[in-house]
Amino acid sequence: MGDLFLVRHGETEWSRSGRHTGWTDVPLTEHGREEARRLVPLVRSHRIGAAFVSPSQRARETAELIGVHDARVDADLREWDYGGYEGVTTAEIQRTRPDWFLFRDGVAPGPPDHPGESVEQVGERADRMLAKVDAALANTEGIVLLVAHGHFLRVLTARRLGLPPSAGALFQLATGTVCRLGTEHDRPVIAGWNLRAAEPSV
Repeated sequence: MGDLFLVRHGETEWSRSGRHTGWTDVPLTEHGREEARRLVPLVRSHRIGAAFVSPSQRARETAELIGVHDARVDADLREWDYGGYEGVTTAEIQRTRPDWFLFRDGVAPGPPDHPGESVEQVGERADRMLAKVDAALANTEGIVLLVAHGHFLRVLTARRLGLPPSAGALFQLATGTVCRLGTEHDRPVIAGWNLRAAEPSV
């Protein structure tokens, strides 16, 4: 059975400025595209048995740039619905909620089509996604690859390790990186985190 590889999409204007980016379909910056291209050696050195990607263009473009052209789009991989905090930075939120912390306090209600999610609701989506991952791993000799978003992948990692969804707070995840979740003595472990290929020398 192979490992689970997590790819966070490359940089966007909103990720660079710290704005919470849930449903807003923000494209990659040119730097974000370069971040993705640099992941090719890390990803393509492994046999990919199955790949899944978030519906967001920033994730789908990242998948294309790393050479994964047949990833299955799965809505369970979308980013946290930030509700009323969509597009708002943590610093801006803390002007009125000084001790606010996403993984503990959640989000403000948003519009009817994007009311916001609790960390437990994000955890439920992560559990659904992990069930699909396990089904794919049971039927392939290669790795399973997920291309998605920072906060969602942090929650998914917590759930993979048997931790509560809020423990995703412990796993800082940078744009344009690969993380590897494997097993040791049949127990889930982090085998690599925030991995990047070496930048070309000048």
